[in-house]
Amino acid sequence: MILFFIKESLRLFSRAKLSSFLTFVSTSIAVVLIVISYFLYQSSENLENYLKENIGISVFIKDSALKNRAESMKEEILNTGFISDAEFISKEKAVDVFIKETGEDFRKILDYNPLPASFNLKLKSDFAERDSVKKIISTLESFPWVDEVIYRDDFMQKLLSYIKEFGIYILGLTALILLVSIYLVYSTVRLIINSRTEEFETMKLVGAKLSTIKIPIILNSVMIGFLSAFAAGVLFYLIISYAGGYISTIKVIKFDYMQFLMIMLISGPLLSFLVTLISLRKVSLKIST
Repeated sequence: MILFFIKESLRLFSRAKLSSFLTFVSTSIAVVLIVISYFLYQSSENLENYLKENIGISVFIKDSALKNRAESMKEEILNTGFISDAEFISKEKAVDVFIKETGEDFRKILDYNPLPASFNLKLKSDFAERDSVKKIISTLESFPWVDEVIYRDDFMQKLLSYIKEFGIYILGLTALILLVSIYLVYSTVRLIINSRTEEFETMKLVGAKLSTIKIPIILNSVMIGFLSAFAAGVLFYLIISYAGGYISTIKVIKFDYMQFLMIMLISGPLLSFLVTLISLRKVSLKIST
């Protein structure tokens, strides 16, 4: 019986060439739209995490408290649990940074180094929210050896808020794309079913079971789903082959080929299967008069 269903589903390709082609095209478009939507959402999340991990805080150290305590100070900072990295900037290194940034060497005028030692801190992404940053600054300021804490990433916080809004829009767009994709495939499958109404009525008259009518169509639709997924995969492979060099230079884009391939292989057949089931729900053994 299984062999019969497979043969019948394969015969549908030759019996309804145009309808099969339309289903293939609409399902391929649906798969491409779903993958693009997922890519945009993932990229927005990666960008948000990248910005969070690069939010910087400068902690300036009192000269009187330094006295070769840099390592213990760094350990105190990391033990707060908020910081992913702490780079120590000695007074001597601070001079080099100042000269590099300003092009002026104050040592020609002053016979001492007025620049304080400091730590450049990177926050963990989980603690990069504005309210969390305020608490972190208060915690850092409570250390007795801290002279001043500087945080100048208000622009970064604004950018993060925009990215969050963008993420919400992406979710809405994903839902819309999914609905459009489902409707696209549903309309095509319904068109196929309507075009075969006469054939279905003949099958009913000769005593065919409902499964004999439905299962070949479902199998045919799943096969088309796999073909659509393969076509979408080839399309994305060509795009990545052409633009892969450009994509790799953008740090926030982490393109997992296997992950996207799995999404395509699952979404194509699954979308076809579910939409075909919905489309066949009104097909019954009742003979139309």
